[in-house]
Amino acid sequence: MRAAWLALVLLATPALAQVSEPEGYRMDHYRGPVPEALEGGTVLGPEDAHALWEAGGMAFIDVLPRAPKPENLPEGTIWREKPRESIPGAIWLPNVGYGAIAEETAAYFRAGLEKATAGDKAHPVTIFCLDECWMSWNAAKRALEWGYSNVYWLPGGTDGWVFYDFPTEVVEAEAGG
Repeated sequence: MRAAWLALVLLATPALAQVSEPEGYRMDHYRGPVPEALEGGTVLGPEDAHALWEAGGMAFIDVLPRAPKPENLPEGTIWREKPRESIPGAIWLPNVGYGAIAEETAAYFRAGLEKATAGDKAHPVTIFCLDECWMSWNAAKRALEWGYSNVYWLPGGTDGWVFYDFPTEVVEAEAGG
């Protein structure tokens, strides 16, 4: 009886999707299962990221996209962006994690990386977004391709961070984006 019950549970439980790293960037459907690895980078869980945050010396870059202001708002409507709760001290560089980015966005991302690392491409940097967000994977891959050698990726993003009740603070998007 127990074996039959276990077999039923296993059949009813969907298999966890194993996602492999694409050769290029993820170009659409940015929320969903992500790879377990980032070639050339280091994958972090929330607890390891927190330990590095507490130790200091790690740059944290949040790449959550910024919601655009709706174009057809009635005149006089006040637009208020939702505040971004992030890892304290993180630099928020919205919209740099899309699969294809404009040269202006690439320049914005490069400038943000340079600021976060004080121009040292060997300085450790953790890139994150939300849980199962391909934006952070794309951005971390791009940083590696640009020659950053100590790139960490936090696939659980701020969702994983908050799950462990680690502190957050409201961050403003870095100017120029």
